[in-house]
Amino acid sequence: MRTLPGLETRPTPDRLREALFNVLAPVISDSIFLDAYAGTGAVGIEALSRGARRAIFVEKNRAAVEVIRENLTALGLESRAEVYTGKTLVVLERVQADIVFLDPPYQKEIEYESALIALGASGSKLVIAQHASRASLNPEYANLKRYRLIKQGDNSLSFYQS
Repeated sequence: MRTLPGLETRPTPDRLREALFNVLAPVISDSIFLDAYAGTGAVGIEALSRGARRAIFVEKNRAAVEVIRENLTALGLESRAEVYTGKTLVVLERVQADIVFLDPPYQKEIEYESALIALGASGSKLVIAQHASRASLNPEYANLKRYRLIKQGDNSLSFYQS
């Protein structure tokens, strides 16, 4: 899979991604998976490989969007994917998904709150936020309540459900 050079996109570490999909294993099959702040799309592509019916990718960096499209084409997955270029908060208002994975740039901590509030108000059922372990996300956002937290070094996953 192709990646982007530099530090603008931060890949989800392999161990953390494995932990994520171990938790999602019972619910990923036939789901619609939204990979918000998708970077190169690795998490959404893995969701497709693990049985998600469709994946929606949202990324504002045009170079990263091109990499997502190339990766989907190389793997023959483009017919099961939608790729949006633009601000995640705008796209979140227009699309519905069974599982939402949020991974905004850590330096944009306000994005977590805005996205989680919007998703909680929209009726999203399962939302996972990857964040810096030092950052503390609220236990609730609108209808979303955190039910699990996985910490691995500098990275954490907060699982929310409504």
